[in-house]
Amino acid sequence: MPTDPKAQSAPTSESKTDWRGLLLIFGFFWYFSGIHHLLLQAIDAVSFAAFRLATVASALWLIPVLLAPKYTRQISAVIGLVLWAFSLISLGYFFIYHNEFSQSVLFIIFESNPAEAQEYAANYFVWWMVPAFIVYTLVAWQIWRKLKPVSVVPRQAGMLITLLVLGLFVYPQYKNLRGGVISSAAAAETIVKRMEPAVPWQILVGYSEYRQQLAAVEALVEKNQDIPPIQNLIDRNGNTPTTLVLVIGESTNRQHMSLYGYHRQTTPRLDALRPQLTVFDNVVASRPYTIETLQQALTFADQENPELYLTTPSLMNIMKQAGYRTYWITNQQTMTQRNTMLTNFSKQTDEQVYLNNTRVQNSRAYDGAVLDPFSKILSDGVVKRFIIVHLLGTHMRYEFRYPPEEDFFKGRNDLPDWADDEKAQFINEYDNAVRYNDYVLGSLIERLRKAQLNSQLLYFSDHGEDVFDTPPHKFVGRNEAKPTPAMYTVPFLLWQSEAWRKSHAVQFSGLTSRPYQTAHLIHTWADLVGLSFDGLDPTKSVINDKFQERPLLVGDPSSPKTLIDLRPQLQPHQQPANRSRKTGPSAS
Repeated sequence: MPTDPKAQSAPTSESKTDWRGLLLIFGFFWYFSGIHHLLLQAIDAVSFAAFRLATVASALWLIPVLLAPKYTRQISAVIGLVLWAFSLISLGYFFIYHNEFSQSVLFIIFESNPAEAQEYAANYFVWWMVPAFIVYTLVAWQIWRKLKPVSVVPRQAGMLITLLVLGLFVYPQYKNLRGGVISSAAAAETIVKRMEPAVPWQILVGYSEYRQQLAAVEALVEKNQDIPPIQNLIDRNGNTPTTLVLVIGESTNRQHMSLYGYHRQTTPRLDALRPQLTVFDNVVASRPYTIETLQQALTFADQENPELYLTTPSLMNIMKQAGYRTYWITNQQTMTQRNTMLTNFSKQTDEQVYLNNTRVQNSRAYDGAVLDPFSKILSDGVVKRFIIVHLLGTHMRYEFRYPPEEDFFKGRNDLPDWADDEKAQFINEYDNAVRYNDYVLGSLIERLRKAQLNSQLLYFSDHGEDVFDTPPHKFVGRNEAKPTPAMYTVPFLLWQSEAWRKSHAVQFSGLTSRPYQTAHLIHTWADLVGLSFDGLDPTKSVINDKFQERPLLVGDPSSPKTLIDLRPQLQPHQQPANRSRKTGPSAS
């Protein structure tokens, strides 16, 4: 009677290793992470690194098979069921959001009440998801049916297990060792980050990080609630219906904005609105990083008193105390280790709208998502509103900040000779991101104008970005240890409605070129919106008659001796260094 090959025991050590069989088993395990990542790559939603890491992490499940090849089908069935269950969550999230699952998703889920969850399911569930899940499951089952006990020479199995352990757990520590970081915590974090793109770690690690970040946020929120309110607060607008909007940009260097004289038309909407805008052309950020900048801009902290954000009221606290209903609309990531402080700031408002649930920053996320929630808030009937809109702006990777159809700048025709093809691609992508940012900001202003409210909108970027702007034109990004003006020169502009201008006759002529730092924003904001209180310093308000010019200190305030006064390197309307254009037709 013929023997069922599936019932055979693993062959003896005299047999050859069945490499094709092992490859099929690996393909089965890879399927549950790989299909999801192939779909992400197909729509160019995330960088290739996630696909590569998920593929490598899938090899982990070969180890138990190599240890007990006789039970290949049973081991694969158990592991496969676990991977399948978790992969359905990731795949379902992709169907809805076209992106990777992350801990931010769990934050949104657990922050929602049952009614919101039910509304969410009704809005996003589509009939074709069910057959898609069925087909996905059937393919996995068909692959599993082809699996059988594999022939593995024990010595080769041992070598392969050793290689897998070295590749998955030892090699990732190479960078830590080179950097002198040898702690067990750093080693574990490195491994976790490399495994996270694959299931089930995507969900398990996401939940663990969600719990850690949530605890950190709750501690910060609780600490903020213990801060005494501002004293002698007066709002000169009283109970007049008022809508105040603060738009925070990201990584946008004003030197790349045609509004500030850049040779490419990167801000056509703001250019058209120029007669309605007050444009400040000598404003800088204090730090080249989002969190550190906003810890100062949204509080009384500055470069000389960097810890005050922990002990004094924030701008959100003050506006709420002044009787405004406060809102936070963000397209930044929510629950990540770096963004804990941002989430803390957002939780200081009455209502939050979280729009970006991506796992990594290098994912497609368009700021146009903020427009509809913004319009909804404008029509909610609230008398006094304070709305913060936090954009993802022009954060690297630049090509992920605008839709493919907004690929406006191409080629090298209007770029300098030093911009080779690789540099030209970076510059073009950055300028396209600036142009899309202009669309979003212009649309926010237009929606606010059409609402015909007593309102004003202030926009600034958290910091700039050096995109080969500084000779010898070899650097892109930000580096606080090697500061350049491009990393700190930011747009700072104000739009006011006709109703506001009629009731607030303020002249800004002669003020817009004052050297100013966003670290002192809270004082300028109070002046703009008509607030007074103990601790308000008119000498730190760029629009106040008592304004006093100060050094524009950049650098890490924890090392005061390293702070640099940026003023000698700046001038109003400063253009990117050596950014003279070639003659010829404009790139479009």
